[in-house]
Amino acid sequence: MYLAADIGGTKSLVGVFAQDVERPKPIVTREYVTLDFESLEEIIDLFIDETGAADVSAIALGVAGPVSGLTARMTNVPWLANASGLGERFDDCPVALLNDLEAMAYAVPVLYPDELAVLQEGIPVPSGNAALIAAGTGLGEALLHNVNGVFIPSPSEGCHADFAARTPRELAFVAHMSRVYGRVDVERVVSGLGLTNLFRFTHGTDDISRACRVASTGDEADLPARLTASAMAHRCEQCVEAFDMFIEAYGAESGNLALRSVATAGLYIGGGIAPKILPALETGAFLDAFLDKEPLGDLLRTIPISVILNSAAGLLGAAVRAAGGNAAMRQ
Repeated sequence: MYLAADIGGTKSLVGVFAQDVERPKPIVTREYVTLDFESLEEIIDLFIDETGAADVSAIALGVAGPVSGLTARMTNVPWLANASGLGERFDDCPVALLNDLEAMAYAVPVLYPDELAVLQEGIPVPSGNAALIAAGTGLGEALLHNVNGVFIPSPSEGCHADFAARTPRELAFVAHMSRVYGRVDVERVVSGLGLTNLFRFTHGTDDISRACRVASTGDEADLPARLTASAMAHRCEQCVEAFDMFIEAYGAESGNLALRSVATAGLYIGGGIAPKILPALETGAFLDAFLDKEPLGDLLRTIPISVILNSAAGLLGAAVRAAGGNAAMRQ
């Protein structure tokens, strides 16, 4: 039995898995609100109390932030994730703490066809690398290096690299954001936080209560979802513009990642946002921005692009890692 967790900026998934033929099989899982807790240990303790999980032979935890050993400073959560004491609670079993996108990358080779929505068929190269990008509360990226037919996941903090504006409107947005933050990284554009930033920009106010009626009800934490619903229903021109800028920026950064990793085996889009806006991703704006990388547009046209529909892919990937990782990563 394996204990796995996917600790995100908004929600955390924890589960116990058993080994199965194709991939680890979930026995029991729970979902928690991350900010209801003050530490990683509290989340795991509650899961153990609720489920009675005890017979665990390996543990793997994915957390949203850069990892050093068995600790991680989470990017959008105000506490340090520390897994150093977990092994002792389960008879000194091995423990792995991973970046959340590195953990999700372990799930990519074992996803079923119906857990993927294809945006571009491409021409996959079996010996090539793959890459993963996922927008949710924040943004994450990971590489899957192909080493002798085995995908080796590698974490990345490329989401905190500088955002590259491509249009006059994006340049104006960056100028505005620079006055607010001093520096604009990709996550401030391509994420739930980014949707809120784009909303403020296109409505011309930092006070969302003075913006359109979309902002007049609900908490600010729910604003990205309300903006998206408004834009997809064409209820507000400023919401539509913000959403369109988000889609194009998501496509452009996905193309950047595909080039950086030479992801000829595939580019995968995870996270909580993509499945909810799949019709918008399929309209062409995302793919146009992805391909707009001359002189390498032809290369990008060969790269398969798929949206991950399995909302627990990060948890599954952590379980794959706990079960032995690379043994399940063969193509």
